[in-house]
Amino acid sequence: MRHLMALLVAVFWFGLAHADEASGDDSDLNYPLSDEVTQAVYQYFAVGNTLAEVFVNPPTEPSLVIMGGGPDVDSAFRWMIERGGVRPWIGGRFVVIRASGTDAYNPYLYYSDENAGTSLTVLPDWVGGAAMGLTSVETLVIPDRRAADDPFVNFLVGRAQAVFIAGGDQSDYIKYWKATALHSTLVRLMRQNVPVGGTSAGLAVLGQFDFSAMADTVYSEEALSDPYNEFMTLDPDPLRLAGGFLTPPAFRNTILDSHLDTRDRMGRLLTFVSRLVVPDGSGGCPGGILAAGTSATAGARGIGVGVETALLVQGDGRNTPFTGRRATNPSTTTESAVYFVRPLQAPEVCAPERPLTVSGMEIRKLADDGVFNLSDWSGKPPYSVNVTFGRLSRDPY
Repeated sequence: MRHLMALLVAVFWFGLAHADEASGDDSDLNYPLSDEVTQAVYQYFAVGNTLAEVFVNPPTEPSLVIMGGGPDVDSAFRWMIERGGVRPWIGGRFVVIRASGTDAYNPYLYYSDENAGTSLTVLPDWVGGAAMGLTSVETLVIPDRRAADDPFVNFLVGRAQAVFIAGGDQSDYIKYWKATALHSTLVRLMRQNVPVGGTSAGLAVLGQFDFSAMADTVYSEEALSDPYNEFMTLDPDPLRLAGGFLTPPAFRNTILDSHLDTRDRMGRLLTFVSRLVVPDGSGGCPGGILAAGTSATAGARGIGVGVETALLVQGDGRNTPFTGRRATNPSTTTESAVYFVRPLQAPEVCAPERPLTVSGMEIRKLADDGVFNLSDWSGKPPYSVNVTFGRLSRDPY
């Protein structure tokens, strides 16, 4: 992988804690201590100067990045760094969190080239965060609830100027992080307008409703053939307006999906969105809680992101609308599109062991430098797809 081409700087917190005790000086590490701090099992990796003072003012509006998996989008990370208020003269910290994996993001985000350079000349496949003002990039591998409740883990995440949730398995994020101290820390950061992003599984947990993958993944054919099959696990379960994991206002009433084009996931995204629709006299799905149609406050929605693609979302929904702009790499080999989905009619057939039937599923496609308004769901012309007995009426892409 390209991220493994540069120097990796790694440290385990257990060893760091005892090194500080041996030196007799931890005055520069202003973190909370507890009797349980060394009992949690997690990994902490860092590159740069983690002790540098940072003087960033809180951003004035939220910033979100949802990335569709595959090759990372370099410019999306630069946007997060800039939106977080990081500048060369004031510093800043970028924190990556994951439940498994390595510190591969650290050199990629921090350096400008494979030789650990920090110049303003940034080569392709590198972000160059140090040149933009980052004083450190830090990765935390947080594999269980004890680690997610650890004071030092939350100290590190809580002081970040940008947080990114890596890919992996979203069921781990929901099982291990939801309703923990880490959950509270992430919610607080979002309320403070700290940029937050995620790719693949990290994207999956940023909607108000999530495909939780508690029983493994689900394929489009399986979802369309039976919207309630054993792999169609959603969070919160049962569906309700409160009780989700991370629920940024920009993705209100929305479920997200990644790898949309290369893994042909449009069918399952249409099924996810259908499952959100409340039963009424004309149809709907058992357990659904949202409306079909165009309501900005009560209507079910879905967003699907292709590989090597990011949607950069800004605005507060009050003074400025939520808007999204697509980003990709110049070297992308796919269409790198973002798809915005909503059901204009309640599903006619949506029941266990029966193929989905729903008419008038509206799709809008962003595949250029335009801007999509998430507040009023406008910016690109719509086209419609019908689903009849689990079969799509046309190519949905």
